[in-house]
Order: sequence, then structure tokens, then C-alpha cells
Amino acid sequence: MTTYAVTGATGKLGDAAVRALLDRGVAAADVVAIVRDPAKAAPLRTKGVDVRTADYGDPGALRAALSGVERLLLVSGSEVGQRVDQHRNVIEAAKAAGVALIAYTSILRADTSPLSLATEHVATEELLNDSGIPSVFLRNGWYWENYLASAPTAVETGTLFGSAGDGVIAAASRLDYASAAAAALVDATGGEVYELAGDEHLTYAQIAQAIAEISGRPVGYRDLAEADYAAALTDAGIPAPMAAVLADSDAGVAKGALDSDSTDLQKLIGRSSTPLAEVLRTGLAATD
Repeated sequence: MTTYAVTGATGKLGDAAVRALLDRGVAAADVVAIVRDPAKAAPLRTKGVDVRTADYGDPGALRAALSGVERLLLVSGSEVGQRVDQHRNVIEAAKAAGVALIAYTSILRADTSPLSLATEHVATEELLNDSGIPSVFLRNGWYWENYLASAPTAVETGTLFGSAGDGVIAAASRLDYASAAAAALVDATGGEVYELAGDEHLTYAQIAQAIAEISGRPVGYRDLAEADYAAALTDAGIPAPMAAVLADSDAGVAKGALDSDSTDLQKLIGRSSTPLAEVLRTGLAATD
């Protein structure tokens, strides 16, 4: 039987991808969850998943964790600015372990994206192309869950802030992307590039309207200049470097960077993507 591994398996996307593999009928004994903190992986271990400990910064531990693995889902790291070196460690460990295929969670149209976030994804795609390991690029669009953090404040204040102008975004849920990753990990042969985007194409004004409809409170959208939005995020307690990345991403929305008519996501998961309203309804209920 094929052995599948998922890095970052206690993160939200990684955990969902492991569960999506199990939902596809992959035996738990054939799934390896690579985690930094094994204590957080107790629910996966209970399901029979093979939990192995390795950090993206520890090449030796990565080689040991990838022993016997044939297909690997490399979930991009969360430490912006350090990800290229971290991903290189995983790729080199995979090559040493004889991994036969790597699927990587990149970003929508990485090779042409104006987003600053795309830089490390492009570099990682290049590392994979140079590695000699058959690879699959899962170019994920934005997550609807990205708006859950700001939704309660938007409901409280009546305003959703951003710097996206009239730009349109075609996002999907985290579970949609996890399901797509599992499908590709099982079925892809290498060389595939999937541009993954949702069915809905919404402006920030429409996102604010959706928040209003779900919450029952009036919410409007206020557009700010990119620098002003970054400053507002910093004032709200977000570290300046991350605030700059988020504001840059919003500015990218205004340029169409997170909109796409691609149906790759729907083909992989065999259904339409999850609507924003469903994600908001579930997420806002959890914060009540």
C-alpha cells in the first residue's frame, strides 16, 4: 500500500488534509502525520495515524520522519521570511528518503502574482522543479476563514476595513483546499499545476454585506489606502511585518490577484466550493 505523509499535520490545513485522506478511504496506518508537537496530535493518533515528530528546521528529524513515505503533502510553513530555507530542508529530506511525489500548497497564480506572499512560493516551486522529484503545485486562493478574525469587530463597529477597492476575490473554505490536496496527493502523477479558486466572486463590500446578513447587524465596507490599512492593523495589535503583508494582499485583491475563473478546485473535490455565508455562519456561531 502507498504511504502518504502530511507536514504541519496539527495545523488547521494539515489536520484537515489528513482527515480528508481518511475520508477518501486511505487506511490510517498508511498515513503519516508529521508534527512539531506530538501532544497536539493525540486525536490523529487515536484514529490510528502514524504520528512522527519533526520541525521544518531540523533536517535530520525530517529525514527520519519521511522514511518509507511515498507521497508527501508539503504544507507551506507559517513563518513568513523563513519558508524557503524550511521548505528546502523538507525537499532535501524527501529526496534522501526516496519520496516519489511531493504536492505543495502554493498560492494562486504564483508565477505572475503581484503579492509579496508569492515570492517564497515561487522560490519553493523552483526548488521542487530542480529537485528531480515529481511534484504537484496546489496554488491555493484565499480562504474565506481569513475574514473570520475581523468579522466580530466588523459586527461590533459596523465597519469592515480593508484596502481592496472594488477588487473581486474568489475564495473557498479551508476544508475545500484540504479536500483538493488529498485528492491530488492520491491521484496526481506529477507535473500538475492546479489553480484553486472558489465559485463565488465577491468584492469586500459584498463580504461586508454577507457578515451583516449572518449577524443581523449593519456592516459596511470602508476602503483605506494600503499604508493606512497597515497602520490600522498595527494599531489593532498585529505585528508590523504581518500587517504589511496583509495590507499588500488587500492591495493585490484590487489588482485581481485573488480572483480566478479556474475550475480546478471543483474538479478535484467533485463539487462546488463552500459559500462564504456557510463559513461565516459556522465561524461566528463558534465565537458566540
